[in-house]
Amino acid sequence: MIIDSHVHLYPADATADPRAWAEARGEERWADLVAPLSGPRIQGWSDVDTLLRDMDAAGIERAVLLGWYWDHQETCEEQNNAYIRWVKEHPDRLWAFATVQPQAGDQAEAEFARAVEAGLCGLGELSPTSQGFSMENPGWIALVERAVEWGVPVNLHVNEPVGRRHPGRLQDSLDEYVWLADRYPDLKLILAHWGGLLPFFELNKWAGSRLRNVVYDTAASPLLYNPAIFRAVVDRIGPDRVLYGSDYPLRLYPRRQKRPDFRLFLEEIRHASLTAAEREKILGANALSIIGGENRKA
Repeated sequence: MIIDSHVHLYPADATADPRAWAEARGEERWADLVAPLSGPRIQGWSDVDTLLRDMDAAGIERAVLLGWYWDHQETCEEQNNAYIRWVKEHPDRLWAFATVQPQAGDQAEAEFARAVEAGLCGLGELSPTSQGFSMENPGWIALVERAVEWGVPVNLHVNEPVGRRHPGRLQDSLDEYVWLADRYPDLKLILAHWGGLLPFFELNKWAGSRLRNVVYDTAASPLLYNPAIFRAVVDRIGPDRVLYGSDYPLRLYPRRQKRPDFRLFLEEIRHASLTAAEREKILGANALSIIGGENRKA
């Protein structure tokens, strides 16, 4: 079984004219990332039917739709509504996480509850740095405590601390993620994009002892890291805490892809010096255990 734990989709009018849609909602930061006015574009676009066809072509059984770290709570609710509809239409193929703007306080908490009651099974992808909230923000803490109570995972975007400058790369404090994991050891915490290389900081005895509940996804890996990262991370933390995620519909191989697909990245993983048992866990078994797709609040 293959489960892609990190996929994004947007409402149809957003994909039709991303910049106009974003500007109408005050989400210019998103537009600058996905539809820059100049420079290369790696963002691809998809709809539900295309996603399902691409999943079938690559042998992917399920995908987890992640939200975006929007600036405005109203945009979060618009995306959640689309996800609720798509999950109900394709319950055997799609799971989805809710998105919120934690700075919206009670409104964000109420939206999280509404989305989980409607069938969504997690929270994220959120970004503290992009959305402007600290780990100790009361609204954020309330959301985390609901996630722990309901047994649903939380996915956070983490930027790599060293690398090529690009519009989406902001400076995160990896210490903040360690603090969160330490304070809430029962939180199912997924750190996207290999956690900004946080797995290697688990060599630090103090940090490593506090990160045992943390799982890392592989989203956008070909854009950021050498394929050797798979073997290196598994050697450091084992295969049980890594989730395959593609960041579809990004074009992960811009020189080889005219449109997004899953197959090239899966081919890279199959040649990443992993054992068959390790690949099985990373490609699906871990997601089935950690995410599960069940509405635990109900």
